[in-house]
Amino acid sequence: MRRENQQQRRQQIEAAAYALLQEKGYKSTSMLAVAKRAGASNETLYRWYGNKQALFGAMVRANAQTAEELVRSFEAERTDPLRTIELFGPVLLRIVTGERAISLNRAAAGDVHETATLGNIIAEGGKRTILPLLVGLFQRAMAEGRLSADDPEEAAEVYLSLLIGDLQIERVIGVREEMNDTQITQRAQRAYRLTLQIFSPDGSPGTD
Repeated sequence: MRRENQQQRRQQIEAAAYALLQEKGYKSTSMLAVAKRAGASNETLYRWYGNKQALFGAMVRANAQTAEELVRSFEAERTDPLRTIELFGPVLLRIVTGERAISLNRAAAGDVHETATLGNIIAEGGKRTILPLLVGLFQRAMAEGRLSADDPEEAAEVYLSLLIGDLQIERVIGVREEMNDTQITQRAQRAYRLTLQIFSPDGSPGTD
């Protein structure tokens, strides 16, 4: 099978897995059910992924890679680190609270008493990937004298806490609906504005 065709089939398989995950939950989603929904053979799924945990692990990594690529594209296109943070905030918030990320987090919770592997994959592919990229942006803003902090990693952590807070876990446990674009924009702007206030080099409300 040509590489582009295989990639397309993988996308179809993973789309089917997402649909079943949302409909039936992690424990009730089997490799056979995914194969049937995707119109693929069960043998193909096991050959490509190995097992259910590896299939969902691949989906977690793909979701994290999307976020990482977005950060890097924002960095490449803009020289202003603060503007990059401001524009990236809504994008990141949309990713981490969207249906795909929430479904994968629910799958990780369901895997705790089976293999307990998905949680580690989410941690490695999520915050551990995105945080260093954000730290680099905060570092640049501090070097330019536009933010003041003892530690750029601490500043990035504060920003992420203001941006995401308990939203993701509330989505995972089903006590909060998915936010619309207006809510996402407002929350991201609030997180950005408060971060500027907290780490303003002169104690003023903002630095841009």
